[in-house]
Amino acid sequence: MDYGRPPVLTEEERRVNTEKAIAARCRRAEAKQQLHDGKISLEDVLNMKDDPIVNRMRIEELIRAMPGIGIAKATKIMEKLEIASNRRIKGLGSIQSRKLIEYFQK
Repeated sequence: MDYGRPPVLTEEERRVNTEKAIAARCRRAEAKQQLHDGKISLEDVLNMKDDPIVNRMRIEELIRAMPGIGIAKATKIMEKLEIASNRRIKGLGSIQSRKLIEYFQK
């Protein structure tokens, strides 16, 4: 088996994969927009354990979706809460989740 090469996909497989990727990006964007607009809370997003698409969102993206938070502020928050820059929602521990929720409830 050659692990150095990507699998050869048919046009149909490529099209289906592209559609899935677009749908996933749209779902994550929808969740971030709802968070930004105040329609759902940060805790709501963190508790979306049954949504594998939202669970793949990086924590930095999630924090940046909060009103008034940019790249620099998100980075500082993650450093303060000791959350790795590549951490995703599904990989966030219960203590980290609680700290993140508490941070934004101030």
